[in-house]
Amino acid sequence: VQNAAKKSPQVKSSINAISADGNQKILQTHLSSAPNVEIDLMITTSNNKVNYQKQLDKIISEECASRVPSLIMHACCAPCSSYVIEYLAKYFNLTMFFYNPNIDNASEYDKRAAELKKLVKQMPLPREVKVIEEKYSSEEFYSQISGLEDEPERGRRCDKCFHLRLKKTAQLAKKLKADYFCTTLTISPHKDAANINAIGEKLAQEYGIKFLPADFKKREGFKRSTQLCEIYGL
Repeated sequence: VQNAAKKSPQVKSSINAISADGNQKILQTHLSSAPNVEIDLMITTSNNKVNYQKQLDKIISEECASRVPSLIMHACCAPCSSYVIEYLAKYFNLTMFFYNPNIDNASEYDKRAAELKKLVKQMPLPREVKVIEEKYSSEEFYSQISGLEDEPERGRRCDKCFHLRLKKTAQLAKKLKADYFCTTLTISPHKDAANINAIGEKLAQEYGIKFLPADFKKREGFKRSTQLCEIYGL
């Protein structure tokens, strides 16, 4: 942020304008004078964190009580998808979208996609859950993270990867005229739910499709996913 501020007075003035009043703020700066500079800055104070689980609870209690919305769910893998499918299939017409160009090779990609399809067939679900598999294209991933290869876990490379996968999910949701899109990624204890939700909200505004707020690791979601992995041999 400091480096970007040095390069652009617009960024500097925008950063200085952020108040420290304890509210969550998302700063999105797109500069015509510096097209390669884009900052998404989320500041969340420790005493005012967003509870994405409560937001999801509200949608389920208010909207899903009278109808069954359609949801395109990006699936990173079968283990992470297991709890999410078990949890949300009761409330949504769920389509799992397997798109993960960050996977090392095509063979591994095919294995993980097949495992997800097998899981969906094995689980006793209240309604049909569909699986859409995107064709493997590692070039899409490498083009996004060029120059960020040495970034640490949870660094800028991860943000680019989240954005890439969620963007493709939002595009599919718009194409299929779904009510919502989301991702299973927040179930991981190693993933920043606030960051993922912020990216999702930004794409929701861009594509006109609602992003389903979620932090699937809450309420022991990650623990339940490990139990389901044992049950289904994932």
